[in-house]
Amino acid sequence: MKSDTVTKGKQQAPHRSLFNALGLTPEEMERPLVGIVSSYNEIVPGHVNLDKIVNAVKQGVAMAGGTPIVFPAIAVCDGIAMGHLGMKYSLVTRDLIADSTEAMAIAHQFDALVMVPNCDKNVPGLLMAAARINVPTIFVSGGPMLAGRVKGKKTSLSSMFEAVGANAAGLITDEDLCEFENKTCPTCGSCSGMYTANSMNCLTEVLGMGLGGNGTIPAVYSARIRLAKQAGMKVMELWEKNIRPRDIMTEKAVLNALTVDMALGCSTNSMLHLPAIAHEIGMDFEIDFANGISEKTPNLCHLAPAGPTYMEDLNEAGGVYAVMAELNKKDLLYTDCMTVTGKTVGENIRDAVNKDPEVIRPIENPYTPTGGLAVLKGNLAPDGSVVKRSAVVEEMLVHEGPARVFDCEEDAIDAIKGGRIKAGDVVVIRYEGPKGGPGMREMLNPTSAIAGMGLGSSVALITDGRFSGASRGASIGHVSPEAAVGGPIALVEEGDIIKVDIPNLKLELHVSDEELAKRKEAWEPREPKVTTGYLARYAAMVTSGNRGAILTVPGK
Repeated sequence: MKSDTVTKGKQQAPHRSLFNALGLTPEEMERPLVGIVSSYNEIVPGHVNLDKIVNAVKQGVAMAGGTPIVFPAIAVCDGIAMGHLGMKYSLVTRDLIADSTEAMAIAHQFDALVMVPNCDKNVPGLLMAAARINVPTIFVSGGPMLAGRVKGKKTSLSSMFEAVGANAAGLITDEDLCEFENKTCPTCGSCSGMYTANSMNCLTEVLGMGLGGNGTIPAVYSARIRLAKQAGMKVMELWEKNIRPRDIMTEKAVLNALTVDMALGCSTNSMLHLPAIAHEIGMDFEIDFANGISEKTPNLCHLAPAGPTYMEDLNEAGGVYAVMAELNKKDLLYTDCMTVTGKTVGENIRDAVNKDPEVIRPIENPYTPTGGLAVLKGNLAPDGSVVKRSAVVEEMLVHEGPARVFDCEEDAIDAIKGGRIKAGDVVVIRYEGPKGGPGMREMLNPTSAIAGMGLGSSVALITDGRFSGASRGASIGHVSPEAAVGGPIALVEEGDIIKVDIPNLKLELHVSDEELAKRKEAWEPREPKVTTGYLARYAAMVTSGNRGAILTVPGK
């Protein structure tokens, strides 16, 4: 056992004395030491129930003959961090989570791990850590929130943000806004639509790192506690069989994840996290993969914000396995990949049934024949940009209009809410990329304001930042190279004509090459917005959005 390094032999007597101080018995030290990475805290709604999940995991590990030992991981609530300085600290926590988990697991020589995340950056951060540490590992998340209900209709966090925009436009009353505020988020759990947290939790099932139901069983269901106990028991089976994350998270598994991502209509943030996870297994992930997979993968689900269904509906319809079974009818998945069940993907989904064709469209009747995400390139984004195509209304799939240019999110929001953005405009928000932000803030406030004010079918938004999974509309993010390194988005001027052509995967600035060259010659880098602390170190090490905003050693 790996833990023999700290529990066996005379030289380890000092180590055992410290385990004694923890209250461990000799019998417990004889068993495999299983680290349970708990993302529990009291500030994130998706994490406030994780103490119960962790306790259930501990029971499962102990029942199966392991010694469970809990240590923490941090978590940021993107919704609470949204629209202010705090959002600079959201994406950057992904790497803190991965690094700190790596440090704890290796320093203490755990034999196996159970990851207990839920919200946006915890899932990818812990998947990255799992690949690095490579001891038998399983994921069990906290589960999604139930949908809210306002005036007889289901709602989610995107509805709440859009209600703010509608109120600013005089479309709903203060009393209506208060009703949204009090009813939109009715339970604990990750927000109830196909936002980033739920996207990544669903993809744990596809990658093979979570049991069936991990992405969809609601947080408040007792089935979630049972799942946690099963995960605790299952990790001991993985340890006995020596099945490790890199046996599971292969290149084929990553491609499966991207395929199911397209069918589900996942958050654009998956196009940051999948490349980062792929990097940890040594896979060179080019975001252009998305277009080739999208071309042959139909979009089967329109979960909020793309449509009127929610995670609880997907769960009742058969969950992620049912979606995978639909895709497998056309042989779109690699079914020979190993998973934490101890079985292959094909074996896992063999008996899956689509119980609601209104929630999961049969593959013969998809929403669209192509997938939910698209990568756009052109002279405005030579290295690529990402759009959630499934959440764009038909009339905005092709859009051409004048640029309205803002060098930070706050200035754009002031203009939108101040009524200065008109139908046909293309809002450009720059210097919000991984380096320029720093931290690549989400732009849910401006996209929600645009939608809430009735401009969602006539205004596009382009940024080198990113979007919440709750964003909808012609929202094109991850524009690379970013403005802070002199990318073409830094050269856009007020009134320049920009064309968004999603069907043809193009993002073009209608300015001549000669003019752009002149502007480039006159461009000067901005002073860094942050010069101290973690954000400054992050800005020095982070790569561009098209590479997953991974961290590299400067100069390499």
